Amino acid sequence: MIDVVCIASWNVDLIVNLDRPPVRGETLMAGAFDMLPGGKGSNAAVACARQGARTAVVSRIGQDGFGDMALQLWSQEGIDTTHIVRAVGERSGVAQIWVYADGDNSIAVAPGAGLGLSAAHIEAAREQIANAKVIMASNEVPLEATQAAFAIARQYGVTTLLNPAPAQILPPGLLLLCDILTPNESEALALAGLSSEAPIHEAVVALQQLGALHIIVTMGRHGCQYYQRDMAGVHIPGWPVDDVLDTVGAGDTFTGTLAAALARGDDMTRAVQLANAAAALSVRGRGAIGSMPTLEATRRWLDQNSPAS
Repeated sequence: MIDVVCIASWNVDLIVNLDRPPVRGETLMAGAFDMLPGGKGSNAAVACARQGARTAVVSRIGQDGFGDMALQLWSQEGIDTTHIVRAVGERSGVAQIWVYADGDNSIAVAPGAGLGLSAAHIEAAREQIANAKVIMASNEVPLEATQAAFAIARQYGVTTLLNPAPAQILPPGLLLLCDILTPNESEALALAGLSSEAPIHEAVVALQQLGALHIIVTMGRHGCQYYQRDMAGVHIPGWPVDDVLDTVGAGDTFTGTLAAALARGDDMTRAVQLANAAAALSVRGRGAIGSMPTLEATRRWLDQNSPAS
């Protein structure tokens, strides 16, 4: 039995270290280069599996070496790949990532074969989705696929979790199928069609009117603001980390940990606390999954550290 099904993007991260972002037309000499597994969906699935949830991915990957890398990774992490489609003659996705001296980053993604994930692929996984506890997705997969998966989940009472990154216009009705939405502040404003100067509360109200039941606005090291219908936002503190190496994958760690905790039956406050702690631990290593913690390590961190004020 599967606890969490991830409608998953997959790509290989091509990572270079720079002192600062280049300006248009500029060439900079880079530092270290890495080629590591990535994709928001795959990353979240790995985080979820490491948090003890029985995890499956539904994905479309290339018939290439990068696709082989995906299957090897998922096998190593104990992730079910029953509903993986390999696209003959197509390349897997790639992401070009610039990591700056302060640990921040910029990312450009070419989805490759993942763009072909369709509602038909989702329908083939209907039984697995119907019997799961949580279905999670991000905006790196075609929204047609996400909407189809969430519609099946809603039919069978399965919790749906959407990390709406990268921010884009959502199809009508998708938020009506979304139990939990986890944007950061800029994504929340963009999804609501508001300017970057607008109060975050206005974005939350707009997204609730479109159907989202629970909204968790992530704020990095400052934690999260959690909103339910007809309730004021509740601040759940983050965790101070002094030895940040890079922040690639921190949001995906949050998503996967949240899904695993909810599938396990934790209440929302406890689930978000675990997700905050796991995300804090993840920024102490290079690449998206290098420092994603286990459930044991996350619980130990919670026991030994105090959240930021």
